[in-house]
Amino acid sequence: MDTPSTPPRRTETYSHGHHASVLRSHRWRTAENSAGYLLPWLQPGHRLLDVGTGPGTITCDLAELLPDGGVLGIDRAETAVRATARLAADRGLANVAVAVGDVYALAQPDAGLDVVHAHQVLQHLADPVAALREMARVTRPGGLVAARDADYGAMTWFPASTALTRWRQLYDEVARSNGGEPDAGRRLRHWAELADRGEVTPSASTWCFATPTDLDWWTSTWAERLTASDFATGAIGLGLSDEAELAALARGWREWNQAPGAWFTVVHGEILLHV
Repeated sequence: MDTPSTPPRRTETYSHGHHASVLRSHRWRTAENSAGYLLPWLQPGHRLLDVGTGPGTITCDLAELLPDGGVLGIDRAETAVRATARLAADRGLANVAVAVGDVYALAQPDAGLDVVHAHQVLQHLADPVAALREMARVTRPGGLVAARDADYGAMTWFPASTALTRWRQLYDEVARSNGGEPDAGRRLRHWAELADRGEVTPSASTWCFATPTDLDWWTSTWAERLTASDFATGAIGLGLSDEAELAALARGWREWNQAPGAWFTVVHGEILLHV
């Protein structure tokens, strides 16, 4: 039986940070648009751990779907924990608890949960296989570990844009310098098989930004991130970019958004690990 232990030292940094532009983007996420592959498996009374709550929108949606169960949300950032707690209170949810936590060393006992869920978490980790094993440790036999991650290399847009092409190259460089894997989506099945904790059901889904409203929102979040978020300061600190280039990339996003027929699709990999 696996037991929690002190994990080896890992070098990883959350590339996005918690700037207002990042939280604005993450608050758009719901259980329906970000965890649809998991929802049919939820049962009344399920006890669910949500790893990496961010601002808490998915966490609280899951709690609303499990009124007779309970949801514990964890995040290693106190900012996120506070945001999730506020949202749960605003929604009047009594079945949500939230705490600072570490996916490599979860505080929960062996086999104590029905579902462990992580959205856009594994891509930021230096050792996603170890994280999956730890998530499986606290899941009961017959329970589920669920994970969904974007795949930056599979993102596609129209029309072509040198600014967006450079943005993706820069994002890859920053994410990998920070210990993560931006093309995580395509690797989820492989990581789950290496974790070797149960049968794996893989799938994929997308976010599509193609209406003027959606494009304005998506573009504004990334343009602001490029000049004001931890991604910007990280890119400069790592010597991968400078303020002039980041400002030019932000302008490039806004110019691309005005092109006729603009379209952006985010591809995600998903796994259900049947413990």
